[in-house]
Amino acid sequence: MNRLADATSPYLLQHADNPVDWWPWCDEAFAEARRRDVPVLISVGYAACHWCHVMAHESFENEQVGALMNDDFVCVKVDREERPDVDAVYMTATQAMTGQGGWPMTVFATPDGTPFFCGTYFPRPNFVRLLQSVAAAWRDQRDAVIQQGAAVVEAIGGAQAVGGPTAPLDAALLDAAADQLAKEYDATNGGFGGAPKFPPHMNLLFLLRHHQRTGSPRSLEIARHTCEAMARGGIYDQLAGGFARYSVDGHWTVPHFEKMLYDNALLLRTYTQLWRLTGDPLAARVAAETAAFMIDDLGTPEGGLASALDADTEGVEGLTYSWTPAQLVEALGEDDGRFAADLFAVTDEGTFEHGTSVLRLARDVDDAAGEVAARWERIRARLREVRDTRPQPARDDKVVASWNGLAVTALVEHAALTGDPVTAAAAVRIGEVLADRHIVAGRLRRVSRGGVVGEPAGVLEDHGCVAEAFCALHQLTGDGRWLTLAGGLLDVALERFAAPGGAFYDTADDAERLVSRPADPTDNATPSGRSAIVAALVAYAALTGETRYREAAEAALSTVAPIVGRHARFTGYAAAVGEALLSGPYEIAVVTDEPAGDPLVAAAHRHAPPGAVIVAGRSGQPGVPLLADRPMVEGQPTAYACRGFVCERPVTTVDDLVGQLARR
Repeated sequence: MNRLADATSPYLLQHADNPVDWWPWCDEAFAEARRRDVPVLISVGYAACHWCHVMAHESFENEQVGALMNDDFVCVKVDREERPDVDAVYMTATQAMTGQGGWPMTVFATPDGTPFFCGTYFPRPNFVRLLQSVAAAWRDQRDAVIQQGAAVVEAIGGAQAVGGPTAPLDAALLDAAADQLAKEYDATNGGFGGAPKFPPHMNLLFLLRHHQRTGSPRSLEIARHTCEAMARGGIYDQLAGGFARYSVDGHWTVPHFEKMLYDNALLLRTYTQLWRLTGDPLAARVAAETAAFMIDDLGTPEGGLASALDADTEGVEGLTYSWTPAQLVEALGEDDGRFAADLFAVTDEGTFEHGTSVLRLARDVDDAAGEVAARWERIRARLREVRDTRPQPARDDKVVASWNGLAVTALVEHAALTGDPVTAAAAVRIGEVLADRHIVAGRLRRVSRGGVVGEPAGVLEDHGCVAEAFCALHQLTGDGRWLTLAGGLLDVALERFAAPGGAFYDTADDAERLVSRPADPTDNATPSGRSAIVAALVAYAALTGETRYREAAEAALSTVAPIVGRHARFTGYAAAVGEALLSGPYEIAVVTDEPAGDPLVAAAHRHAPPGAVIVAGRSGQPGVPLLADRPMVEGQPTAYACRGFVCERPVTTVDDLVGQLARR
């Protein structure tokens, strides 16, 4: 009996009609394994995963394979996005056993959850042989299987240990991290490393903050070149905006077509900050288009943002997005078709499969003459219309707390610089979904779908990203409610997730017990829980003046500092927060009756040092500590710039404020 029909996860629902007797992750599944005395087969994936679909079509939809699975195993399906704690534990085991990881992840475990054999994707013939071999080993070599499982648990317990060496994350370590990134930088194509190449958003955010603090031209150029290369590549949707998850090659040409919310949120921040620091028109355009993609293509009826767009369309990767020269001519006519083929590097040979190409931007349009720019916009609009008539990729419409938190922070930063009311309103709507749906009895839940909150508890990453988002909304709106909500989440984190020596676990002390308690300090596709909570603690301390939150942030960051010095590519968010702490962070309050359009407010956002917090409103505005006891000077809008709670003299002109912010 397949038990997935009532799941809230779109990924689990994709498997609800399999001939496999799937269970969701639950105590009852493991009790059933104990009753039957069989191993547990744990299959972990997510809705937008291409190879998850392939394995499903090859194996899980096959009656004979399903029968083998049902006869000898209790089979459990897990959405890694819904249960990142389960995913983290078994991914660590998979990496320990195989030297690599990925999804779909296939784990065989004892009835108490102890993993004894792990892998990723298996073609059907290999998977059938594996099922038969594991079943035989469980029957005939049980002691060896259990012994191997115990060794794996010991290994993953060590990998997730807390209480290691600590060090202050000072300027020398951050400079060393920037130097290490420069050595690993791909000066030809941008980014770091070879194929597959992932957008290094958190590293770029760190490098932009490092440049702002130090003036390093190298850090700025690495970020600028990488952002330009990605924006011109096939990894960026040249028609509708938004970034794919990664490029299968080393030069950003052919993407793995899934679009994840977290990538686009983090890249929105990166391009927004690049534009802020340089005025680059390409960065400005890409930031605006990415914000619009998130709101328009990922927005849910309830006001949140969906998790992802699928990599496949009707089982074919890239079906929606690829073009031939003939298709361009058919859509645009002969002259515009040839122009578009040249502009988007679409050739007869193709860059993708079957002679098709993924659109890239081969010509400079952001500084082009008005006539050329108008033609480009007309062509893009027409191609988007044609593409919209094609079959479209599926959407994973669950709302993930941490990813929506990342989106709120990014949208707020963009709205603060542009004054765009659409972006600002979207950020507030998402925040309201997180506050009203995801906080239940004072505790944060990780996912919701269709307005219904799921059961999985929020992990540390959720608490950090959502608390940082609430701090951002407090700055955007001047509403004290957001600051109160942020403080509540941070207090839960300090009480329930704290580990020895200033570190944090990824799960609460009252969460479901797994075979190990994860505590990963490294930033990967998203900020680690530890980096996320530190970012929120730093912002909250600056907004409230409550130093115990800053002290907790500094202690937690000291547990990551030794890793920053050795593995800069995997600590980008931690390093970015380190830059904020090193710069102050600045607390900037602008006392004004009309924050919207006030030149002092605009100057504060344009020239703020890394990680600065900025609030604007009336003196003594309720719920806004930074506006308390700060009057206007001679009845004029007045700016107060402070660093580490030590304040400059109040100023009433843009030049004076910019001068104060430049002295750091």
